[in-house]
Amino acid sequence: MPEFVRITDVGPRDGLQNEAAPVPTAAKVALIDALAGAGLPEVEATAFVRSDLIPQLADAAEVMSTIERRPSTVYSTLVPNERGFDAAVTAGTDKVAVFTAASETFSQRNTNTSIEGTLHRFAPVFARCDAQEIPLRAYVSTVIACPYDGPIDPSAVANVVEQLLAMGPCEIDLGDTIGAAKPDDIERLLEAVTPLVQMDQLVLHLHDTGGLALACAERALHLGVRHFDASCGGLGGCPFAPGAPGNISTVALAKLCASMGFETGIDTIAVADAATTVRSLLNRD
Repeated sequence: MPEFVRITDVGPRDGLQNEAAPVPTAAKVALIDALAGAGLPEVEATAFVRSDLIPQLADAAEVMSTIERRPSTVYSTLVPNERGFDAAVTAGTDKVAVFTAASETFSQRNTNTSIEGTLHRFAPVFARCDAQEIPLRAYVSTVIACPYDGPIDPSAVANVVEQLLAMGPCEIDLGDTIGAAKPDDIERLLEAVTPLVQMDQLVLHLHDTGGLALACAERALHLGVRHFDASCGGLGGCPFAPGAPGNISTVALAKLCASMGFETGIDTIAVADAATTVRSLLNRD
């Protein structure tokens, strides 16, 4: 039986958060429903963040109350702090994600506090997730390079990962935020963090800025990574990371996995159709 690779589609959140023109709530709901229907085991649906900072996601509660819930799909949401956690739980999130970085400057630009400050900010989220048995994901951004600080030493990433794991049970999601990675960079990163975190707790979040995301994913698969983020149509990008235009495509990643003998459970035709629809809405080619 083929080994399973779990792909989380972050398109509805990371894929849309940086769009300048408002995306109708109904379109977001249709996208999430289409991705769940296409067999995605997890969809990152939205984020409970300040609407003045990320106005595109101001309708998070409405989105979560309108989607058609499928028991086979985990609907996760991003939260910056305990207030966001409360809103997410009220809205019926299945899983929450918090976010920090391996770069101090990026942390300041993205969260208006230091790395230490982010950990302090979401420590209560760790405690409440543990108490309420809600799965928790911890993003670490800029694990390869930072748009402000340049290349990031893998030891700096390992230091952040170690602190996160000490806070409580969580999934560690390593983000190449500006798409700077080459396959050898991924190997060095994994060498630094895998002594700390079990492979089944590890997620790789790749951006395709340099056109090497698939090559990096292939190397990671050879090294044992079995959980990735991707985005339908390659949409995405962080509003606080210049030069980070898009995530690795869900369809391209699923096809890579299939070519290597892995199973994803994803209907790539259905995902491609959903991507075409949303890109048309956004006036993308």
